[in-house]
Amino acid sequence: MNHIKALTDFTASFINEMNKSGITDVVVSPGSRSTPMAMLMAEHPNINLYINVDERSAGFFALGMAKASKKPVALLCTSGTAAANYFPAIVEAEISRVPLLVLTADRPHELRNVGAPQAIDQIHLYGQHVKWFNEMALPEEGESAMKYVTAAARRAVSTSLCKPAGPVHLNFPFREPLIPDLDSLPYQSVKTEVTSIPGVMEGRRQIDPKQVEGLLDLLLHEEEGVIVCGPIDDPEFSKEVIHLAEFLGYPILADPLSQLRSGHESPQIILEGYDAILRSVDAKNELQPKVVIRFGAMPVSKSTMQFMQGLTEASHIVVDSGGGWRDPSSMSTVMIYGGEAEFCKTISAIKNEIARKSGWLSKWQAMNEIAVRNLQEVKAIEEIDEGKIFCELAKLLPNESALFIGNSMPIRDVDTFFFKTNKNITLYANRGANGIDGVVSSALGASVYNEPMFLVIGDLSFFHDMNGLLAARMNELNLSIILINNNGGGIFSYLPQAQHAKHFEKLFGTPLNMEFKAAGELYGASYAKVNDWNDFEVFVSEAANTKGISIIEVPTDRQKNVQAHRKLWNCVSREISDYLKSVE
Repeated sequence: MNHIKALTDFTASFINEMNKSGITDVVVSPGSRSTPMAMLMAEHPNINLYINVDERSAGFFALGMAKASKKPVALLCTSGTAAANYFPAIVEAEISRVPLLVLTADRPHELRNVGAPQAIDQIHLYGQHVKWFNEMALPEEGESAMKYVTAAARRAVSTSLCKPAGPVHLNFPFREPLIPDLDSLPYQSVKTEVTSIPGVMEGRRQIDPKQVEGLLDLLLHEEEGVIVCGPIDDPEFSKEVIHLAEFLGYPILADPLSQLRSGHESPQIILEGYDAILRSVDAKNELQPKVVIRFGAMPVSKSTMQFMQGLTEASHIVVDSGGGWRDPSSMSTVMIYGGEAEFCKTISAIKNEIARKSGWLSKWQAMNEIAVRNLQEVKAIEEIDEGKIFCELAKLLPNESALFIGNSMPIRDVDTFFFKTNKNITLYANRGANGIDGVVSSALGASVYNEPMFLVIGDLSFFHDMNGLLAARMNELNLSIILINNNGGGIFSYLPQAQHAKHFEKLFGTPLNMEFKAAGELYGASYAKVNDWNDFEVFVSEAANTKGISIIEVPTDRQKNVQAHRKLWNCVSREISDYLKSVE
């Protein structure tokens, strides 16, 4: 058998079928054992190849690209610990339901478990965090080998896309020599357009009409209900859930990652101040819904989670097109496995002859108006404040832009201070495992499909993934980074640990005392440091039109931010208490 011919034909057939099945973006971390796959990917006319030399960064870069493109992205690395470095991004992809095709090169079987260099056990390396694992055969010639490898490509791509979407892992053993025959023009007959029918056509689950009748009896009987929308990515959902809410007279508690706070006329039935409302004991006692309908992943707001946990007498309806079990509090009365938008359409299509009372919805809306009005007082703070950053960004970001949000405090401040806007601003975050690793790389990956892209990130999270900035220069990407530098882990200042000062800074505050200007110089990024709000406005406005990486450092004070946040929340609670007394 001609080894080089078998290596070339086998690998090229896989890549070509992968492309025909819908993958056009590939992220490669250079290495030796993956040489045949990498070279043949670079040769393919329909493949967009991105180089990311650090595998951990590469994994999150592909994750961000898949989030923004809504298509699977392939990852390729060499054997050994290179593959292990994909693990954090694969965990995030699995929980966040992001399709990835993870391709790891490996030593052939005779070089495993014998002390060969760069050889680890890569079989089921990612455990239960991938939807499917396959140990691929060694490259061979012949019709049966071609059928096998093309079928594996189709199955892998289709499996990554079928709901719930997620990562798939294929492990490719390659023997030396590793250089494929590019002179044979392996893709000579490839068309420039991808027209192949997907390997798997996935149908949609539908609710039985009798089950719909039972739900309608409940929903039409119970006038006091809420709709909770967590992170969800469905372009049709926003319009349909608004129709459902108006039909039922239920307020929508809209997490920022539900995409309901921007891009439309923002009807009054959408509430963004619920986190502050539900910090009020009086509000929680007064607002006791009989029905909770929940869409998407769990919301960011801890006060909302605790509120729902206390609704032990309510009916909790969870609608999930992915057929998962998103119920950490074990409160669900019924799980509905079907499309979220389709569910809303089905219920809204029923003609309701019962006139809803307006008192329930009006009460929520009045409290939301109180919450938003008080929270907007953050705009009056003259010194740099972390919450005010997001009010300012809503004003400064251009229409049709995107905002990637870091975990810990940034995502919570977006939840509190990013109010409804008619601008079309798409919000992204890695809220699967909620980690602070890989956020820079994910934002860069998303920037391939969404520009202008802004990233708001804390100093610890930025430090975790500074090496991700190299991908921007290597792939000519643009990203504006608002770096909130409170010199440590700001979120811990809100937690009980902050009351124990003896070990707090060492164990939780963890100040870095870093000069981030040097990071800008290292990676060829422009850098500016904010001294006041005029600086912030100028720098953000300029960054929107700047090529490459812009780092805008915003120094803040952890303790002052805690005090400012709690003062605003207390104002909301006091005014809500006064309002409830006035309507008794």
